[in-house]
Amino acid sequence: MPTEFCSASMKQTTIRNAVSVKGVDLHTGKSVQLTFKPAPVNHGYRFQRIDLPEQPIIHADVKLVISTNRGTTLKSGDAQVSTVEHVLSALTGMHLDNVLIEIDSPEMPIMDGTSMPFVSVLQQAGLEEQDAEREYFVVTEPISYKDEVTGTELLALPSDHFEATVMIDFNSKVLGPQFAALHDLDGYVKEIAPCRTFVFIHELEKLLDMGLIKGGDFDNAIVIADRMLEQDELDALAVKMGRPSVKVDSEGVLNTIKLHFQNEPARHKLLDVIGDLSLIGRPIKGKIVATKPGHTANVEFAKILKKHMVEQRRTAGVPKYDPDKEPIYDVNKVQNLLPHRFPFLLVDKVIEISENHVVGVKNITNNEFYFQGHFPNNPIFPGVLQIEALAQTGGILALHNVPDAGNWDTYFLKIENTRFKAKVVPGDTLILKMELLEPIRRGIVHMQGTAYVGSKVVSEGELTAQIVRRTKEADSSDNC
Repeated sequence: MPTEFCSASMKQTTIRNAVSVKGVDLHTGKSVQLTFKPAPVNHGYRFQRIDLPEQPIIHADVKLVISTNRGTTLKSGDAQVSTVEHVLSALTGMHLDNVLIEIDSPEMPIMDGTSMPFVSVLQQAGLEEQDAEREYFVVTEPISYKDEVTGTELLALPSDHFEATVMIDFNSKVLGPQFAALHDLDGYVKEIAPCRTFVFIHELEKLLDMGLIKGGDFDNAIVIADRMLEQDELDALAVKMGRPSVKVDSEGVLNTIKLHFQNEPARHKLLDVIGDLSLIGRPIKGKIVATKPGHTANVEFAKILKKHMVEQRRTAGVPKYDPDKEPIYDVNKVQNLLPHRFPFLLVDKVIEISENHVVGVKNITNNEFYFQGHFPNNPIFPGVLQIEALAQTGGILALHNVPDAGNWDTYFLKIENTRFKAKVVPGDTLILKMELLEPIRRGIVHMQGTAYVGSKVVSEGELTAQIVRRTKEADSSDNC
């Protein structure tokens, strides 16, 4: 493995050059071209369906998973991409953070059933260190998932680097219990990337009869004979797969290939775990222990990890408010950026701002007009206004670098995953933190908002807005 692809760097990385790989997809056998392209900091992994009219982009995000049937499928709007786990595993194994993956098909090419073809072209592309720190999800306490029906269990434990172990057991005389371990991602290329997917004969026959896996052959999967087969059955299978003949060797594997490792199936399961867990959106510092994993369990565990990651990011990033410090924007400068005025201006000042985040302050007093009805003798700052205050703060971040900021407004497109954790009352100082979840593109601003009183989170949510040029006729009453 080239030394430039090592984990020592704490900076984010992308590839130096665009590179492509061609193959066929597994189920239809159609030709597919996939191109890896460099991407800016905080971009993450994204797929772009260049065969569709609008060339939509699909984020590699666990919340977009719609299917885990023999592979992981993502969908955004009407566009989807399937069998993404091998590609994502390769990117993670190569310590890459930001890559755009263009594809001219709804399904990734199966290649040889491993992640090695993707690793090879990424090595050719080279690594480019970027001017931003890599952010990890650090496992600080045991996190677990268990399916009581299947016995599948995944566990994350604290570790100062990524490591993983996998145990599989199919209760098969041919494929008994197997164990695989990866002690560091630097061993991924040699120990995990070359390991092929596997399928049992009974599964293969069913898929063939359904007209699927037209792109599959005996070179891109380990085929395991989990029952006795007569020679005429083997001959019929050979015809379906375009081979002159096949037979079962002493290990219960069809003799079309030789195993790269005695425990290759377990190692491939580890490959899949790495790919599926990348959907949390950050590299992991922790030890993953997986027993009988599969795509469904991997994705459910990734959802749990992502919840912990969001909580960790929120509590670790509590802004420090020093009222003695000169604000970056006082209320007069805030009004130069925002169209809001009494009684709807909900940001008193801005105390932090960067390319990716902003922190605002709203002082809550008993003189606020809404306390007359919300609620008499029990004044509570409305949750909807907390979200509005966060949105206005986010609008300042979106507009502060625009030359003619006063001629632009921001409008809500979507509010998701909103939670209210504690009451806000007169006398409280509301600290409003907004963080970009992705770079602003085409005027679309996607942010994570968190409101604090002291170090306590009182509300949070994901807010999406659009920057729109103001017209003379525009009514700004619905602005963020």
